[in-house]
Amino acid sequence: MLSTKNRMATSPDQGQFLGMLLKLMNAKNTMEIGVFTGYSLLATALALPQDGKILAMDVDRENYDLGLPVIEKAGVTHKIDFREGPALPVLDEMIKDSKNHGTFDFVFVDADKVNYWNYHNRLIELVKVGGLIGYDNTLWNGSVVAPPDAPMLKYIRDNRDSVLEFNKAISADQRFEICQLAIADGITLCRRIS
Repeated sequence: MLSTKNRMATSPDQGQFLGMLLKLMNAKNTMEIGVFTGYSLLATALALPQDGKILAMDVDRENYDLGLPVIEKAGVTHKIDFREGPALPVLDEMIKDSKNHGTFDFVFVDADKVNYWNYHNRLIELVKVGGLIGYDNTLWNGSVVAPPDAPMLKYIRDNRDSVLEFNKAISADQRFEICQLAIADGITLCRRIS
């Protein structure tokens, strides 16, 4: 089953980019929504200091467990708090406690595209001013610039509108500065400014 989902994995250049970005930011407290087998999680964990923390959420523990031996071998397991299940209820609970507000330096979102805007509206409470949120797959196999009737694989067509709507909404969000990069399948970085 994993081979049909390998398109969900973070690319090596994106992993290197995220690691360098986290080091430049001196990030310490991070979150990842959508872990899959944990490659981006590993890149993040390796970039964080020894006392750095990652709250990692995914609906599928089985895929995470596939990559866990590599994370263990790298000696960074102590930095990861993995939670299986949907992220939205976890975020809602975190928002209820004001001690969590503005505490995250960086969040990486690579989960269900239909909920990107729902994640965003919760993460604004949790990411500090000056912190970053990275959204993966915002070019969505180039479909965001393709004509609506262009031939596309079913999974691309099924999520294209969600990605387009998110891209439009995020570009108008005055609480953030954004930068969309053509690394891998596109990553949009959102720096919270208010």
